[in-house]
Amino acid sequence: MTDSPGWLNEGMRHIWLPYSQMKHADPPLPVVATEGTRIHLADGRVLIDGIASWWTACHGYNHPHLRAALEAQAARMPHVMFGGLSHEPALTLASRLAKLLPGDLERVFFAESGSVAVEVAMKMAIQYWLNKGERGRSKILSFTGGYHGDTIATMAVCDPEEGMHSLFTGLLPEHFVQPLPRDAESLAALESFLDRHAGQIAAILVEPLVQGAGGMVFHDASTLRSLRDLTDRYGLLLIFDEIFTGFGRTGHMFACQAAGVVPDIITLSKALTGGTLPLSATIARARVFDAFWSDDPMAALMHGPTYMGNALACAVANASLDLFDSHPRMEQVAAINTWLKAGLEPCRGLPGVLDVRTLGAIGVVQMDRIGDLRSLKRLLVAEGVWIRPFRDILYLTPAFTATEEDVMRLTGAITRVLERGHP
Repeated sequence: MTDSPGWLNEGMRHIWLPYSQMKHADPPLPVVATEGTRIHLADGRVLIDGIASWWTACHGYNHPHLRAALEAQAARMPHVMFGGLSHEPALTLASRLAKLLPGDLERVFFAESGSVAVEVAMKMAIQYWLNKGERGRSKILSFTGGYHGDTIATMAVCDPEEGMHSLFTGLLPEHFVQPLPRDAESLAALESFLDRHAGQIAAILVEPLVQGAGGMVFHDASTLRSLRDLTDRYGLLLIFDEIFTGFGRTGHMFACQAAGVVPDIITLSKALTGGTLPLSATIARARVFDAFWSDDPMAALMHGPTYMGNALACAVANASLDLFDSHPRMEQVAAINTWLKAGLEPCRGLPGVLDVRTLGAIGVVQMDRIGDLRSLKRLLVAEGVWIRPFRDILYLTPAFTATEEDVMRLTGAITRVLERGHP
C-alpha cells in the first residue's frame, strides 16, 4: 500500500470487506469523489464505472436533482420512526410506486435492503396462508441459478450449489429449488413437482428475465407467463424479485411489464434511490393485503425495521422517479443496448469466450472459466475502467446516462484484455 492515503493504511487494519478472502485480497481502490459515470481515485486516476455500483447508480453519480432533494430533506427531517408516525416522502413514494406498477400492486412495505425486502416477501407469503387458516404451506419454491440475498432466510432460497452459500447447508431452512422452466420438458417437470408438493408451498419466487448474481443468465417472457399460469392453477402466490431488474435495467421500467404478468408480490431496491441511500420496498397486491386486514392483532404483519421509511431515502427515491418522468431513460437504455451489442461483438469467437449476450442496459461476456479474477480486475483497472467480473462472466451494467464514448471505452477494455489472453 505504498503511497496510499493514511486513512486507507490505518483503516485496512480494522475493516472487513465483502466477498473477499482478506488474507490475499488486493486492497480496495481509495475513492475520493464520483461524478456522472466517473470514479476519482486518491492517486489522481479516473475510472469509468461499468457496473453503476452494483447496479444502483442508474442516473450516474452526484446527480444534482437527487442531491438537492437530499439536502432539502436533511434540513427538514432526516428520519423519524415509522411505528406510529409517518411523513410525506414515504407516503408520496408509496403512492407513486403503486401507480407505476401494473395491476393492483398497491400496498408498499419499506425496508433498508434488498435481502430484507425478499425476507419480508417470504414472510408475507407464508403468513398469508396462515391468516387464511392453512398451516401446511411453509415452503418457498425458487430456482437453480437464482440469487435473492445473503441473509440466512434469503440464502435458503438461492441456488444451493452456488459456492457463496453452500457452506451453510444444515443451518439454512429447507425450501424447494427447482430448474427454471425454459422449455416444454422443464415446464412439465415443474408441473409434476407441483402435483406432488403444491400443498406445502406458499409461493414461487423468481428473478424475472435475468438471474443476476447467479451469472446474468437470461430467460424470456414466456417463462414468466408459464409461472403465472402455474401459480394460478395450483393456488400459489407469485413473487417477482426485481431488485436488480426494476427501474429500467432490462429495457422496461419493470421486467414484469415485458411479460404482461402481474405478480402477487414484488420486491424493489438497488436503483430505487438512484444509488444514493439504502432503501427497499416489498409491494403486495390487494388480495394479499386483505388477508392481513383483521380484528385479530396476531394477523398483522409483525415486521418493522428501525429505519423503515427513512425520510432522506424516500425523498431521494421520489427525486429519482422525477428523473424517470422528465428524462427519456428507456430510450437511453435502448441506445446503450445498441452500443453494448456493437462493442462486445468482437469478443465473440475469442479464445475462452462461450457467449456474448445483451438485454437492456446489461452486457455479458460468458467465459469457459476465469482462472484468476484478481489479475483480471487489475488488467481492467489498468485500462481505466471499473468492472467487477465474477465467477465465469465479465458484465457491464452502466448508468443510463452513459454516453456512447463511455460504453465503447468499457467494451473496448474488455475486448483488449481478452484479446491478450484472459487470466
